[in-house]
Amino acid sequence: MRIPRRRQPRWYHALSSNVRDTLILLRQFRGLLILFSLTLIGGGWVYFILSRQTGAARPASPAEGVFLVLSMIFLQANTAEFPSVWYLQIFFFIMPVLGLGILSQGAADFGVLLFNRRARGEAWQMAVAETFNDHIVVVGLGHLGFRIGRTLHELGESFLVIEEDPKAELVSEVQGWNVPIIHGDANKHDVLINAGVPRAHTIVIATSDDTLNLQIAIHARAVNPQVRTIVRLFDDDFAREVREAFGITAAYSASALAAPAFAAAAADLDMAEAINVNGRMLNMSHLTLTPTSSLLEKTIRHLEDEYELSVVLLRRGREAKVNPAHDTVLKAQDQITVFADTGALHKLNRLNK
Repeated sequence: MRIPRRRQPRWYHALSSNVRDTLILLRQFRGLLILFSLTLIGGGWVYFILSRQTGAARPASPAEGVFLVLSMIFLQANTAEFPSVWYLQIFFFIMPVLGLGILSQGAADFGVLLFNRRARGEAWQMAVAETFNDHIVVVGLGHLGFRIGRTLHELGESFLVIEEDPKAELVSEVQGWNVPIIHGDANKHDVLINAGVPRAHTIVIATSDDTLNLQIAIHARAVNPQVRTIVRLFDDDFAREVREAFGITAAYSASALAAPAFAAAAADLDMAEAINVNGRMLNMSHLTLTPTSSLLEKTIRHLEDEYELSVVLLRRGREAKVNPAHDTVLKAQDQITVFADTGALHKLNRLNK
């Protein structure tokens, strides 16, 4: 029995990646941040004690002392009067120099990277990738891989990309979808780990090298034996032999299927055939209605009108009807065969959970 995927909304990835990336930054800069914090808090406390000894009105509390020291560091001297006592005058000069010296060692970079996360490049991509679970991994950002990714994005699927040498124009567009790109060789164990393959639902391998695709598929199955593996192979006979010999979920020749068909397979749609009708890719797919399906008690007419598809076969028990009547009401365990584009199939698949 196939376990339904636990799809995570995109806002969850954004929030999780921000939290995770902030923690990474905190670990990376923890030494300087601790030193700056100690200087700020310690300096504020010392300033408060010294001011009490001179009878000055400010700072009135240790907290105000910390505030005034912070103002000194950023050269905001107008927040406090220049003291008349010599040791407080020295303190006024020392604190800005000490604070700015610490900031110049890299603490200021923390703020820049915190609010401009994409400037971190690969580190940011890794932080986002670590938030993914039960997702799709697309290997190869060539023309086919890019079209597969675009279709998955249109379907609302959670996915990321592995590419060793990505083209700048494709990277820019993919990152515009908030999809992380892991730079590296997918044939290496650590790259598959970084892409979350142990947690992935499906991996689609779409480079232009048949041998490399097969090697990556074997390594991916070693990392995650349960991952659905879809491989691009140029030869139809070789694709059939690979499926049988290696237990790979699907192996398609690039000449046999277009990118939307790869994406449909990655999205866990049961697709039997794909045909091009006046430039529109239509797929024949089989669907068995589950007991909890939202499609139950709907009519054939409702499905065809609502999702712009055609129901060509209804199988109920031992009875099969070609082009079933429009007023036929769907029941649990009904098997329907439909012609539709990948978008419509994706909607049906989600409703049938």
